[in-house]
Amino acid sequence: MAIQTINPTSGKIEKTFSEQTRLEVYELIEKAHDAFLKWRETDYVTRSQLMKNVAQILRDRKEHYGKILTLEMGKPITQAIAEVDKCAWACDYYADNTEKILDKEIVQTDASESFVRFDPIGVVLAVMPWNFPFWQVFRFAAPALMAGNVGILKHASNVPMSALAIEEIFTTAGFPQNTFKTLLIGSSLVKDLIDHPEVKAVTLTGSEPAGKQVAQACGAKLKKTVMELGGNDPFVVLEDANIDETVKTAVSARIINNGQSCIAAKRFIVVEKIYDEFEKKFVCAMKKVKVGNPMETTTELGPIAREDLLNELDEQVKQSVMKGAAILCGGKRIAQEGFFYEPTILANLSKGMPAYDDEIFGPVASLIKAKDEEDAIRIANDSPFGLGASLWTSSITKAKELARKIESGSVFINGMVKSDPRLPFGGIKNSGYGRELSHYGIKEFVNIKTVWVR
Repeated sequence: MAIQTINPTSGKIEKTFSEQTRLEVYELIEKAHDAFLKWRETDYVTRSQLMKNVAQILRDRKEHYGKILTLEMGKPITQAIAEVDKCAWACDYYADNTEKILDKEIVQTDASESFVRFDPIGVVLAVMPWNFPFWQVFRFAAPALMAGNVGILKHASNVPMSALAIEEIFTTAGFPQNTFKTLLIGSSLVKDLIDHPEVKAVTLTGSEPAGKQVAQACGAKLKKTVMELGGNDPFVVLEDANIDETVKTAVSARIINNGQSCIAAKRFIVVEKIYDEFEKKFVCAMKKVKVGNPMETTTELGPIAREDLLNELDEQVKQSVMKGAAILCGGKRIAQEGFFYEPTILANLSKGMPAYDDEIFGPVASLIKAKDEEDAIRIANDSPFGLGASLWTSSITKAKELARKIESGSVFINGMVKSDPRLPFGGIKNSGYGRELSHYGIKEFVNIKTVWVR
């Protein structure tokens, strides 16, 4: 894929970038390793101040960076600005907490002294997607750099302006040269990066096929990986839920980021007793979603990020309908300039349909009827994915017990699934492994070292 910024609102090419060669990339990795040898010796006070600088730059220029995000992948401008703000939050969190999180742990043993320390490991490669062009990167970069590692970013080929802007932010904030570098390359060079001996670990957020390819390459070199892959998140509604509030959140949970989020709710599993009422109100609410130019603050749903992704989405819907799914609203491309798709709800779903089995990246909700509470949990777990889930009920005690039974990396009770710097983020099954964020995330890419003293 060419490294280009194509405006999904218009379908027009905004800018084209030259791809770096393998030789150029290897030279950058060598420079990053040299930078690591110095950066790992810095103290937490120094690292923290620089990361605070990053947070301040993000906040001061959030409208500017937000427009870049919206231009490149089409998210509504209000969400784009909020994404930049969230990145600043993550930077502040690690600036404030890393020294405490990575402080040595004293362990009482037969030694006169024994403890565990957390040392940086070197160059960490991040292979990142386009759907959250800033957030996906900063949730890796903030903890990795605060731990004393250096970062190399291979961003998605359709968000090069975002990728370059992030490198510029770290440079402007005062980070030493080559502690964070953006590479403008296609996916064909990723294996070459992994093969380089100075790349010590890889974190990837993306599709299941991409995750498998990178994990296989890293396995051959015995390199640590963290994988955050796709999701087919269940949104489980029990009979004692507040239907009006639940429907309101259901719409937001499906169309957030134009429906292009791994943790967006995708399968809406509603118990039979309240199904008809929920369906009626859900369809009514989805029909009211304001679709339009994502640069306008009143827009709730913008375009799909790329034309090929729009075509894939449309094909998933068509295949589901061919196999018996019913369209309750939407169900087709919007006939206008750009890559727009109607807010859609599909019902009468069963196993074997893309809308039941697969991750659908776009504003398409899969509405599934469950016989009862037990059946709802069964359907929620009837997926190869296990990233996030939400559960809607007025009985918190019951919800906490059911949360234990749901197979996912997180369960949100009466709330939309979201990421938070203070909480671990990641999945199980085909949604990947390892964790980002919180104290768990920063410890993924450190050497957990035992020191024993007689």
